Amino acid sequence: MTRKQRRMTIIGGSLAVLALAAALVLNALRDSIVFFSTPSMVAEKHIEPGKRFRLGGLVQPGSLQRSDNLAVTFEVADGNAKLPVAYKGILPDLFREGQGVVAEGALDANGVFKADTVLAKHDETYMPKDVADALKKQGHWKDDYGPQASGAGKPAATTAQGNPQGAVR
Repeated sequence: MTRKQRRMTIIGGSLAVLALAAALVLNALRDSIVFFSTPSMVAEKHIEPGKRFRLGGLVQPGSLQRSDNLAVTFEVADGNAKLPVAYKGILPDLFREGQGVVAEGALDANGVFKADTVLAKHDETYMPKDVADALKKQGHWKDDYGPQASGAGKPAATTAQGNPQGAVR
C-alpha cells in the first residue's frame, strides 16, 4: 500500500467513526429535542408511567377543579386528544381555561399526568408554524392569532401634539 492510499484509508476511517458518533448522539437526544409533547403525541408514543416529560396544550374549558390544600385538576387538550392533569401548588397568575399551558411531570399508573411545575403561556400571538398549521387544519384557528393582532394593521396612536405614542425624540 502506498503512502497516499494509507493516508486516504485513515481519513476515510476517521470520517466513518465521526459519522457514527454523530448518529449515536442524535439518536440518544431525539426525544429531548422536543420542547413539549402534546396529548396526541403522548398517546402515539405510549409513554410509560414514571417517565418525566413536558406536556403542552390548551386547558379545556370547564375542566378546572380546585380542591383543598392547593390541589388542582384540569384537562389539557390539543384538538385530537385530552389528558387529565393533577397539580398541587400555586398556579401562575395567567393560568385559566382555554389558555395555553406547559406542565412538567410524569404519568401515573392510571394515566393521569402528575405535574410538579405548571407554566402558563402569556401570549398566543406567536406560535410555531407547524402548530399554527395544525390548528388551521382542525378548525381551531382564531383570526387574532395572525400578524394583525400585534398591531401591524392598526394605525399608530398619537399624542395631543401629533407625535406617535411611544416615539423617542
